Formats: sequence, structure tokens, C-alpha cells
Amino acid sequence: MNFLPVEFFSGFWANAAAWAAVAAVIPAIILLYFLKLKRHPVEVPSTYLWTRTIEDLHVNSIWQRLRQNLLLFLQILLVLLVLWALLRPGWRGSRSLGQRYIVLMDVSASMNATDESPSRLEAARARAEEVIDGMGSGDVAMILSFSDTARVEQSFTENRTMLRNRLRQIGPTSRATDMTEALRAAAGLANPGSTSQDEQDVQVAEPLPATVFILSDGGFPPVSDFALGNLTPQYIPVGSAAPDNVGIVAFTTRRNIERPGQAQAFARLANYGVDSVTVDVELLVNGESRDVQRVEVPAGEQVSVDFDLSDIDAGERTALELVLDRDDALALDNVAYAALNLPRPARVLLVTPSNNALKAALGTEEAIKLANTTVVEPALLQTQRYQADAAAGVYDLIIYDRCLPPTMPQANTLFIGVVPLLDTWSAGPPQGPPVITDIDQVYPLMQLLDLRDVNIIEAVPLHGGVDPQNGQSRERPPGGSVLIDSDIGPLMIVAPREGFEDAVLGFELFGTNADGQTVRNTDWHLRRSFPVFVLNVVSYLGGGRAAVEGVSVRPGDSIALRSTLPVEKVVVEDPEGNRVEVAREAQNTFVYTRTDRPGIYRVYEVAGDEPSQLFAVNLFDSEESNLVPRGEVQLGYSTIEAASDWQPARTEAWKWLLLLGVGVMMIEWYIYHRRVYL
Repeated sequence: MNFLPVEFFSGFWANAAAWAAVAAVIPAIILLYFLKLKRHPVEVPSTYLWTRTIEDLHVNSIWQRLRQNLLLFLQILLVLLVLWALLRPGWRGSRSLGQRYIVLMDVSASMNATDESPSRLEAARARAEEVIDGMGSGDVAMILSFSDTARVEQSFTENRTMLRNRLRQIGPTSRATDMTEALRAAAGLANPGSTSQDEQDVQVAEPLPATVFILSDGGFPPVSDFALGNLTPQYIPVGSAAPDNVGIVAFTTRRNIERPGQAQAFARLANYGVDSVTVDVELLVNGESRDVQRVEVPAGEQVSVDFDLSDIDAGERTALELVLDRDDALALDNVAYAALNLPRPARVLLVTPSNNALKAALGTEEAIKLANTTVVEPALLQTQRYQADAAAGVYDLIIYDRCLPPTMPQANTLFIGVVPLLDTWSAGPPQGPPVITDIDQVYPLMQLLDLRDVNIIEAVPLHGGVDPQNGQSRERPPGGSVLIDSDIGPLMIVAPREGFEDAVLGFELFGTNADGQTVRNTDWHLRRSFPVFVLNVVSYLGGGRAAVEGVSVRPGDSIALRSTLPVEKVVVEDPEGNRVEVAREAQNTFVYTRTDRPGIYRVYEVAGDEPSQLFAVNLFDSEESNLVPRGEVQLGYSTIEAASDWQPARTEAWKWLLLLGVGVMMIEWYIYHRRVYL
């Protein structure tokens, strides 16, 4: 055990005057014992007192040899103890492995758990302060907080006060845990050839080895494809060995299959404790209690619970809240949210010279529920109004039947009998009659379709244009999928385009003969599969929905919203009532990213009290709800065991020296008073 004056020499010359004043205390105490006391003449009735006075004068003579005096020695010892304490001596433990420390603080949802008082985050903060207190002279440290993202709270510094202040400002989040970004930031500071991409990071020197303290419960997936290099990790687990927690891991709504006009809610509960529990599950609809069920959840298992929403119209806009009436270690997963929205009809534009079969398919009862369809003639494509609407993303889907637009619109498209004017599309000469050999029934556009009995008179095989790099013809557009194949080549392909999708059907439903008369090119419109195909097109490419499933995302995830009106911005209100405007993206979507807090979010398209749609943010993460601290973590190819007997890197001794000094002071006071009153 070596006592080290860790902070004395670094600041000695800056405080030389103060130290000189302290060092003068001991000579001053000794000088006081040499000083000759002034005596006042006093008349006394006894000669005995004169003898004692003469002896006292000899003692207080400044030229008298200093006699042994216990009080003097105690006072000098007291001053020496105080001086030693000011040097902040201490001893290093066996866990200190370097002079550069990186503290990784887990701030994910599970760190809100209260199995350690007052919370796991506070317990981790206290242990991080021990690391900071154990820093020696010249040591530097930095602090990073991480959940599913990482943030540099404080770059490398030897200022322990600054480190403590930054540490106290770190707060919890509701996000999941992923250490990848945090470890890569730390590795960029310790491994040569690596860099940190964080804007807040400041490297104080060239990359050097560092000790990384991971303060977490270990509830994160293994970090793959990562090399520690110069990093020496120490995993310090936070949390009790057997925490008690029951959480909601799923909560969804859907249309009742037996009663299409009604909805149902389904939830799944998980018990991560060691004992079977019985919990009350309460469903709230728009803030009012609607139903309560008592559910038994065995230890280590999951159970399902469902709620009948027969008194709620599936078309209503409704906010649902599910609450577990139980006080356990993590309150965050005791509440879940779901939303029932009005089905948003797609805005569809059909451009056709004449196609009664297609109009009829878009006019069915189910199609009307999915879309608001406008039918126009090809001449509209040349008008300024159409071009402005197409560029502004007014429509979700535009169907071009035997006609071509001057430019591609900001919408999904279906081309019938023609090929888009893009370099990524091309077609061969008309051939026929083709025989359909295969269809991709997995793709949403082709689900529930049987085209074996469809006859086609003439069609063109579709291709992907010419590859500009090698000058060769492509079989399909980049990223495209063949949906209908035939003996002459693909008859239907769908391919992406700048966030949209273009589907092309290589044959006409109706054509025109030499006399200008409309003639049939296929009998597909007479088959049952044709209206099903049109519903698939409207539902998939148009985004129309008849189901009532509410959208739910996890905290921190972005969500792409669509408006029911052609507006340039929408307003999103979070659960606390804060509102933010979101501008329209190029793909006719509104991307919202501030989903940090679980709850119901409301979207407003126009000024008013009623939102146009709702969406929910929920934790729904079994890694976060399972609060049992992991005994090891996997970092790349290394398995890091939990430091069960972890201790601070350096133990301070100055407090004990001050306590010893107080004891010496009390002994000196006792001896002095015994001498006076003897």
C-alpha cells in the first residue's frame, strides 16, 4: 500500500505563498513556548508562593533550554496531520489500469428501474463519481451516455469538477439499448487509425490506450464486427440480482374478423420475476376507464389478453391506453398505447381515353372505401393545373391507361399498355398471343390472383433499358420485380423511383383498330381476378387502408406520415402538448423524428381542435423489460465478465487523517485542562 501525494506538486508553484503560510504554523507554535510572559506585581501573604513564582520565571525565560512538553508535541502532530491531509494521500487499487478513462453511462429505458434506490441511473452515477474521485494527477477522463445512440457528455479533461457537473446533468431516456455507436466513438479515441465522428468530441492528444468503464445492466445485443484494440473494458453491472417486473410487450388493435364494423384490442404481458403474480389490467378509451381484467402471469412466461371494442365504431378516431395496476421495479412498461384511426382514403387519378371496365372496378363498394378516384381524359396531362398537382404530390396514385405524362409525377403510378419515358424502362415489339407462365403471388399487388384462365391477344415484353456503364440491355429496371411472366418475357414489372413505385402492365385492356374503334385486347376484365387486382393496386400503391390497425413506433424511431389533404406542412402534438411543424418531403410524406416519449401523438393538418390522425409510441422491448443484470457482455470477439468485486481505482486517505487530527486535538484539550486544575 503506497501513499501518494497526487495533487500537491502539480499546483505547488501556483500556490507557493499559501503553502509558505501553512508551513510557518509549526515555527510559530514553538516560538510561543519561548516567549517570556509579562508578570504584574501582586501582594501575597505567603512566602511559599514566591518560591513557585521564581521557578515559573526560569521556565518562561527566553534563553532557557526548551523542556519536554507534551502539549507542544501534540500541537505539532496536529499541524502535521492537517498538512498531510491537504496533500490528499491515497492508495491505488488493483483495478486501475491506465491514466485515460472513458465512462460509458447507460441511459436506456431499463435504467429507470427502481430496484436500486432511487434508480439504476442514480446508482450508476454514484459509481461513475467514484471513478472520477479515483483519478490521479495528470489522469484524464471523458463521459459518454448511450441508449440506441451515443452522446459525448464531456470530452477528455482532468478537471474533476467539470466531470462531476456533466455527470449530474445526464438524464434517463425511454429508448432501447445499443452500444455499437458508443463503443465506436470510444475506439476512435484509443486506437490509431480510427476517428470519432461525434461533433462534440474533442481529442486532446494522439490516440492512446484507455480504460473503459461500462456502467449498465447489460441489456443490449452483442456488438458484432468490433475490435477493442487499445481499449481495456470493465463491465460494472447495475441492478439487483432478482428484480421484480411485469411488463406489456405488445398492444395492438385490429378489425374484428367476424364483425367487420367493429374493432378488437390485443395485449401480451410478460413476467420477468421469479414469482407468479396476478395483476389487474385496465383499458382506457380516450382517457376513460372502459374495462378491467384480472390476469395471472406465471414466472418467466407470457400471457395474452384481449378486449372487445364492440361499442366503438372501427371508423372512429380513438386513443387507447392499457395500464397494469402494479408497483414493480419498472413503471415504464406498465403502460401501453394504441390508436384507432379513420381509414384514410387514397387520392387516385385515372387518366384514360375510355375504359369502362377499369372505371367499374374502381367504383365498387370496397374500392370506394379505399380511395377517392377522379377520372380524366389524356388531354388534361398538358394542362398547367395537372402539372402543378402532380409535382406537389396531390395524388397518391395515378393510373395512366394508354397515355404518357410529360414528366413523372410525385406519386406512385400504374402504366397500362405503355412504358414510362425513363431510361430505366424499355419494351420489345408487340407479340402475341402470349401465355402467362408465372406470377409472383407473394407481392402485395398480386395476392389472391389466379391468371391461368386469362387470354391476351397482344403484348410487349418489358425490359430495364440500357445500362449506361456497359451499354448492354437490362432484364429489368434497377431494383425491379417481375410480377407476371410469360413465354415472350415479363408482362408486368414494378420498380422503385425516388421513394415511389412504378408498375407497368405490358398489354392493353382495350385497344383501337384501324377504324378508330375500341376493341378488346384481353378478357381479364371479365374474370373475378380483375377487381381483386384493382383493389390490390389501390391498397398497395395508393396506400388506402380499410383496416383499423393503429401505427406504433418505438421511442426514438422516425415515422413517415401522410396527409389527407394537399398541404405543405402538418403539426404534430406530443403527449405533453408540445407542438412542432413538419414540412412535406419530396415523397409526399411528413417525417417526424421527435418520438422520445411514450404516449399518443396527434397530427393536425389544418387549424382546429380535431386531429386528422393519431399514432402511438411504445417501449415494447423485452431486453429493456427483462431487468436481470447480465453476467457478461459480448464486445466483438471478446466476452467481458461482470466485475462483481469492483472497487474504485483509488482510495482517499485524507478524511481519515482529519479524523485522527480531531482525536489529537481532543487529547491535547484534555491534558491541558488536567494540568490547569491539578
